[in-house]
Amino acid sequence: MKTIAYIRVSTNKQDVNNQKLELYEYARKKELTIDDIIETQISSQKDRLKRRIDELLSKLSDGDTIIITEISRLGRSTSEVLHLINEMIKSKIRIMAIKQRLDLNKDNLSSKIIVTIFSLLAELERDLVSLRTKEALYAKKIQGIKLGKPRGPFKKVSLIRILNESTN
Repeated sequence: MKTIAYIRVSTNKQDVNNQKLELYEYARKKELTIDDIIETQISSQKDRLKRRIDELLSKLSDGDTIIITEISRLGRSTSEVLHLINEMIKSKIRIMAIKQRLDLNKDNLSSKIIVTIFSLLAELERDLVSLRTKEALYAKKIQGIKLGKPRGPFKKVSLIRILNESTN
């Protein structure tokens, strides 16, 4: 039986090392050995193949364990996470989610309820963050603030000018 850690960050501004440290510390406390780590930097909006979920599942077999920092790392929507977790539990794979303090290895009603609630909360939080971001961008637009990066070669010209001025 092996233990595989799955790490996913959404952007290059996020660091996989935070999750990695959290996973190793958790494994140490639970006296588990992490045999493999699958890490990816990709939005949860992408399909399973790009998020390396199928690769993860192909490495797991009966009695193996997957450790994740939180349920939301597995997928974007509640239904997607539930489907994936049900798939793993049917294959007798143990799922450990650190932040939610979940240790799932049985197909029972209480596990399904808990996973549904945590997945739904993560989905709602993501939707609220998106809504707040859109509202803030709209407010800036109303104030006349131009959004996005400037068009044209402004940055290159400025950088070239600065370099030329510094050498003179």
